[in-house]
Amino acid sequence: MKFPVRGLVARWRSLVLLLCPLVLLPLAVSSYSESRCGFVVLVMAVYWMTEVLPLPITSLLPVVLYPMLGILSSNDVCIQYLKETNMMFVGGLIVAIAMEHCNLHKRIALKTILIIGTSPRRLTLGFMLTTMVLSMWISNTATTAMMTPIVQAVLEELKAHEDVEARRTSQVPAIADSEEASGVYDPETRRKSTVLKSDLDKLKPPDKETICYFLGIAYASNLGGTGTLTGTGTNLTFKGIFHSLFPEAEGINFASWMIFCVPLMLLSVTAAWMWLNVLYMGLFRKQTDNGKKKGEEHAKAVRQVIHQSYSELGPMTYHEGSVLFLFVAIVLLWFFREPEFIPGWAKYISNVEIEDATPAMLIVFLLFCLPANLNFLKLNKSGDASPALLHWKAVHEKVPWGLVLLLGGGFAMAAGTKASGLNQLLGETLVALEVLPREVILIIVCTATTFLTEVSSNTAIANIVTPVLAEMAKAMEIHPLYFMMPAVLCCSFAFMLPVATPPNAIVMAASNMRSSDMMKAGLGMNVICIILVSILFPTFGSAVYGLDTFPDWARGTNITTGV
Repeated sequence: MKFPVRGLVARWRSLVLLLCPLVLLPLAVSSYSESRCGFVVLVMAVYWMTEVLPLPITSLLPVVLYPMLGILSSNDVCIQYLKETNMMFVGGLIVAIAMEHCNLHKRIALKTILIIGTSPRRLTLGFMLTTMVLSMWISNTATTAMMTPIVQAVLEELKAHEDVEARRTSQVPAIADSEEASGVYDPETRRKSTVLKSDLDKLKPPDKETICYFLGIAYASNLGGTGTLTGTGTNLTFKGIFHSLFPEAEGINFASWMIFCVPLMLLSVTAAWMWLNVLYMGLFRKQTDNGKKKGEEHAKAVRQVIHQSYSELGPMTYHEGSVLFLFVAIVLLWFFREPEFIPGWAKYISNVEIEDATPAMLIVFLLFCLPANLNFLKLNKSGDASPALLHWKAVHEKVPWGLVLLLGGGFAMAAGTKASGLNQLLGETLVALEVLPREVILIIVCTATTFLTEVSSNTAIANIVTPVLAEMAKAMEIHPLYFMMPAVLCCSFAFMLPVATPPNAIVMAASNMRSSDMMKAGLGMNVICIILVSILFPTFGSAVYGLDTFPDWARGTNITTGV
């Protein structure tokens, strides 16, 4: 009897789902709380990394297992799923949805591209900078999904322009005209031939210029999310876990994050643009007169299609202007709430602490209150009532509620590891690494995190590694941010594989590029970004966050008890 290997392979998800808890069962029945907590953490880590269950469903395991294993009460676990950080995340998402709802994001994208220029290199830069700026405030997936049709429209226009030029210089049209005049030419046959050629073109591997454009927006989307705390879920995961482990900590807020991360983001996007140009466009290649003329013609054709798309949007509406005003308002409220280099506005409002969720929810409230047009000024009976700037149906459909659960699951897991003492145990074990220079440890952490995030959820990796790195840094008496923040930033450096992050999958499907193309360019980007973080964080980051000293708020905090 043959062993059904093929059947088992086909059901590997079910096997992992069942065998993982069974293999780890001795930890669950241990008398040590650290072991019981380790059981929960390992099961969640395996499920998250293999995705045998939807990520949000795995995130609910602490609600079941922590109370049953005597680690945390149900109330203490459940309260982690809607902390201030989650509310800030939801508020930021709703503001981004409002921008998408009124098409403001597309207007910003097209206008930016027109300003930067439409030559191939400038166009690549324009695509990337536009994607980067939007990705700072809108989800990476939504930004890439919006930019992809714009890139496709540009490429189609270039292809049409090249076909016109080819027909102009070829003798084939003259022959076709003579065939048609003699009655031999069959228009239906020619039409079918053209359609067949178009279908075959879609199956061909893309040219280098196409790969450059699409990889550019994928890279800029991933990197843009690092620029703000709300840019991606991993940043908010870090914020929530950091303040949970070190409640008296200073230095991490919306403003201080941007002071370091925006320069890093700009350098990374610039490096990505140069890297893609070296690979696919010959950054240092001199153009001949013929090549220069062709480039000018292409730039003109692209400008026409972008300008046409922008013209179709019409003048900016009252709806768009109102959303833009509220968007600028929330950014300013976040930035100046507690910027540290000057007194924040929150200190003058109340004697209790105001966090970023409060201004976020204020703007959300206004989005549902303020009118979308000026019809509300009409007092006659025929005037229709103006709808609000945003309606609940759009929010209900577009907010990734599963990601909210994923964030909450990470906070719950961190709370359990803190209460059980597992963090402290792991940190003290990793103190053996202190024989290495801390710069070397930083490179190891960045490299391991970057390549782990290629094969697993970015937020899941951040949930797993940040509590451990916090305790390791505390045991070594190194500033906790020294390892935690670079690791979280590296969770966004998913450039090699289409499964690593949704933007990669979107551009690969849209461009028909090969996996080898993405892996070759992505490996170089991984190395570049690891080098940038490893150099900038111990230097510029040290000046911003004071990394040279071990802070009192870390020295005086027992991570196990939280006091």
